[in-house]
Formats: sequence, structure tokens, C-alpha cells
Amino acid sequence: MTSTDTISPNTATTAPAAETDTTKPARFPLMRRVLTSPKGIAGLILMLVIVAMAALAPILFPLGPWAMVGRPYIWPASGATLMGTDVLGRDMTAAMFWGAQISLLVGLVSAGISLVIGIAVGSAAGYYGGRVDAILMRFTDAVQTVPSFLFTIVIVAVAAPSIRTIVLAIALVSWPAVAQLMRAEVLSVKKREFVQSCRIIGMTDLRIILSQVIPNSLSPVIVIASVLVATAIITEAGLAFLGLGDPNVMSWGTMINLGRPSIRTTWYIALIPGGFVIMTVLALNLLGDAINDAFNPHLRKR
Repeated sequence: MTSTDTISPNTATTAPAAETDTTKPARFPLMRRVLTSPKGIAGLILMLVIVAMAALAPILFPLGPWAMVGRPYIWPASGATLMGTDVLGRDMTAAMFWGAQISLLVGLVSAGISLVIGIAVGSAAGYYGGRVDAILMRFTDAVQTVPSFLFTIVIVAVAAPSIRTIVLAIALVSWPAVAQLMRAEVLSVKKREFVQSCRIIGMTDLRIILSQVIPNSLSPVIVIASVLVATAIITEAGLAFLGLGDPNVMSWGTMINLGRPSIRTTWYIALIPGGFVIMTVLALNLLGDAINDAFNPHLRKR
């Protein structure tokens, strides 16, 4: 009896140490899978280039994107500017760097708002079910039936075109996909034992949703976040191309619109910003695919 009494404390103290040792190699497995994926590396490099452009724009081009630096229609690599000048003699390089700020701002902020709305609606619908689920999902379906780009055009056209209006308009048409995806995950998570245990010990529904349900339902939402950012960037460029962009900022879509009338002769004015839009969207899609593969390694092996 005494031998077992003396051994059991040692066993109790060594067990947690053994558990911590086994968990050390598994730290940040998701990040490791993304960074070791060719798609993840390529997407990360491209995104770092875009982020660096946005961060260095005020330093490299303190006069802003509107300053005229030479005569109009100077072709790339043929004058003092790397990417040439536009129809008014403004530096295309400065416009690309400053345009990266607008694209990232619109993409990240609108995607963030969409995620907050979609997660809230989807969590409430999936957790409570019944009439709450029916009302929220019918409203979600109603919003989703309207073509998103057309809805965005209407909102921006009715309100004054500005970055704030564009961000809100994109967010208002992007959240239904997040809500439906979140609802499907919550329907599965709320049936698990740890959620039932929280109810038994008397936790409130709001606390269960915030501390247990949402954190365990975010995996597919994280994947779709990159798609939301990419879609927002394309939408902003499309609005600016149609003349519905913020007239006080220089975006890639604005540059494409400026180069449209002379696209047959000075095609570089529209091609260069269009290339940056494609590169940014490609980088986000590559990162999204890499994150999806990291969450679902069995799909990557197929």
C-alpha cells in the first residue's frame, strides 16, 4: 500500500510533462502546411509584393499619384518613370503603388465586415434553429438571389461614390455565402458532447456560441475569407472602371478606366493595372487553396 502511495504522486506529476512533450512538435501545424505548400509559398510571395507596394507608396512617392511628372503617354522603361505616364502625364508607377493601398483597404475591410455579419447570422440560425433559422435563412436567400455586382452598382450609384460607400456595398452583398457556410458548420458542432456539457453546467447560449461554437466552426470560413478579399478587389476595380469609383483616390480600376479610350494605341495604361489586379487575385486564390489543403490534407493527396 505504501509503495503505491509513493509511486502515484510521481506518476501524476510526470504524466502532464509527457503530454506537453508530445504536443510540442504539433505547434502551428496549419501554418507549417501552408508555408510548405508550393501554392502557399507562391501566393505568400505575391501578396508580400503587394503589401510592400502599399507600405512603401508614401515613402517612394510622397507627392502622391496625382502629380504630373512628364508629358503624357510616355511608354514604360522609355523615360524617367519605370511604368510610363498616363493620359495627363502622371507617373504610372506611383499610381500602381498607391492603388495597392486602395485595393487592400477595400478588400480587407469589406471582407471583415462580411465575415462579422455572416458569422453572426449563420451562428444564430444554426444554433437556435426553428423559427429563428427559417427567418434568417429566408432573408439570406432573398439577398443572395439579387446579382451581387448589380446590387453593388445600385447602392453605390444611389449613394455618393466613396471608399466608405463601396466598402459597405460590397460587404452587404458578400455576407450570405458566409452565413450559409457557418450555419452548416454550427448545425454539426452544436450536437457534439462538449457543447452539451456546457449546457448542463449552466452556461448561457451567448457564451456557448462565442466560446465554443464559433471557434470550432471557423475552418471553412477562414478558407472563404481569401475569396471574399479577392472578390472585393475585383468588384472595386469594376466599379471604378464603370466610373463609380471614389474620384478622390487613385485605384487600379480608375487607371483601367483612364486607359480605356486609348487602349488600341497606348494599351499599357490599362494593361499594367489590370495585371496587378490579376496578380493580387491570383495570390489570394493560391493562399486560399493552400489553406484549404492544410485543413483537408486527405483531399490534397488525391
